[in-house]
Amino acid sequence: MNTYFKAKVNDNIDFDISEADVLELDAFQVSKGKYHVLNNNSSFKAEIVEANFNQKQYTVKINNNTYTVSISNPLDLLIKDMGLSVGTSKQINAIQAPMPGLILEINARVGQEVHENDNLLILEAMKMENMITSPRDGIIKSISVKKGSAVEKNQLLIEFE
Repeated sequence: MNTYFKAKVNDNIDFDISEADVLELDAFQVSKGKYHVLNNNSSFKAEIVEANFNQKQYTVKINNNTYTVSISNPLDLLIKDMGLSVGTSKQINAIQAPMPGLILEINARVGQEVHENDNLLILEAMKMENMITSPRDGIIKSISVKKGSAVEKNQLLIEFE
C-alpha cells in the first residue's frame, strides 16, 4: 500500500507526494541539514533551514530560494475533514476548583499577565497543598476567591480575559 502525503508550499501551492516518490529521490547529504539533489537530470542544492516536527512545517532553501513547506499525512487530513484540529491553542477562560478545599495562597492579581504553568494559587485539600497553575498565557480578568476561603468542587476560582 502506497501512502500519500499532502504538501503545501508557501501557503499557495498544493501537491501530493507518495512514499514511492520519496524513495526515488536521488539525494545525498553533504553536511548537517544540507543536501545535493538530482531530479530529472537537474542538480539542486537543498538546505533545511528550520524544522518544526510537531507542526510538520519546514523552511527549506533550494538553490538559494526559500520555501515554507507544510506536510500532512492521511491522519492529519482525516482530522481536518472531520472539522477538528491538531495542536490548537488552549482557549480555557476560567479555572474551577478541581476538588473541595481551602485557599491557602493567591499568587496572582486582577490585570496581571501570566504565562502557561505559572503558579496562580494553592488549594489545600485532604491535608495536601495543590498548586493550581495557569493553563495558558493570558491576563487575569477576575479572582473569585480570597485567601482562607473554603471552596467547593467546580467553584469558579479565576477568569481570564
